[in-house]
Amino acid sequence: MNASGDSPEESGILWREFYNEARGRLEAVGEEFAAVDARCIVEEASGAEPGEFALVLERPALKRGVAHFDAMLERRLGGEPLQYVLGRWGFRTLDLAVDARVLIPRPETEGVAELALAEVERAASEGREPLAADLGTGSGCIGLSLAAEHRSVQVICTDRSVDAVAAARANAAGLGRPATRIEIRHGDWFEALPPERQGDFDVIISNPPYVGDHEELPAVVAQWEPVDALFAGPTGLEHAEVLIGGARHWLRSGGALVLELGETQLDAAAELARAAGYVEVAIHRDLADRDRALVARHP
Repeated sequence: MNASGDSPEESGILWREFYNEARGRLEAVGEEFAAVDARCIVEEASGAEPGEFALVLERPALKRGVAHFDAMLERRLGGEPLQYVLGRWGFRTLDLAVDARVLIPRPETEGVAELALAEVERAASEGREPLAADLGTGSGCIGLSLAAEHRSVQVICTDRSVDAVAAARANAAGLGRPATRIEIRHGDWFEALPPERQGDFDVIISNPPYVGDHEELPAVVAQWEPVDALFAGPTGLEHAEVLIGGARHWLRSGGALVLELGETQLDAAAELARAAGYVEVAIHRDLADRDRALVARHP
């Protein structure tokens, strides 16, 4: 929307008109959640605080906000995911910077982080300072959440992607004091962990690539999110097999492996875990009542 006003700062147009424009254009291209997307774009462009949206709609838009609005709306109309357009997304208690270097944090993964946090709390209740590893950390959403939500856990986050490591470090830098208990390392799975900590971990968590090569994904995922963080190989279980086989060498007695996988993969993963000698192997469901996570304990 073009905007001109008497003030060098104000456009002379209320944010309500920009919201209506965004909603209408997004609906016209078939966006299912056009109203939500339009609201998020207006909130970001206007700098609205939480709970201010209704008030912001009646305020004149500043010209610099309009320029930001126009750029974000065009990106969203081009199919780019809303989270990348906004440049940030909420995950549990965190507001994370996200872009095309990393997977978009999803609500299902919040539940996986909850399972990992329970293992951290279990370790702390036994009188230890818990040690956790978040392998394939991406944006850092799981590992950083553990550090933010537990007062003493030490967390090592790893990723084989240099870009993901940079993104996770940037997010950790905005975490404040909990960041002093986080170490972010570059490397492939267990190769990135410090060898002297073998056998020390109370919990190892991962949301690895688990899409099979033959599976189709929605275009908004396949065309925008990092392919290496999505596809695992012919079966989709290739990385899960590596993690299940390797984690038992890094976990302390009673420590747990927590994996997020696809709903059709959990039974097979559970069998792999039992065959590898894990105990208390359990499959957990997400809020949509789909199989989502595996928790397996080192005996």
